[in-house]
Amino acid sequence: MLKMGREKDPENILREEMLKERAEVLGRAGERLATSIEKMSIIEQGIDERLQHFRLVVKKCEKRGGDNEIASLKQDILGEINREIGKFNRAREYAKLRYYYLIVTREAMGMRRHHWVDEWYRIPPRKPHFRDI
Repeated sequence: MLKMGREKDPENILREEMLKERAEVLGRAGERLATSIEKMSIIEQGIDERLQHFRLVVKKCEKRGGDNEIASLKQDILGEINREIGKFNRAREYAKLRYYYLIVTREAMGMRRHHWVDEWYRIPPRKPHFRDI
């Protein structure tokens, strides 16, 4: 740290630049992790919307009858939902990798306690694919 009242000598300037660079590296690692978790959240919202749509379609079809139509719609919509779940799970793996990079970066900088990182950057569990609803 720079001491008050001292001129900036080359050693202090270099130390200050190194601290700034460390903060930037750590910040970028955190931003990438946060962005990947946010992407998961967006995908999850899309899954929830498709599930609601699926339930509405099934209700309408059941009122009208037509088991063949229901089965066909179920297959189409479940296929779409399962593709989105696949995207979610791939995004989750990416987020886990970003989390690992953040922890490694912190370790390399001498930071050994990561409990707040776990609390701040919660990675949701893996989603299972639907077979039928």
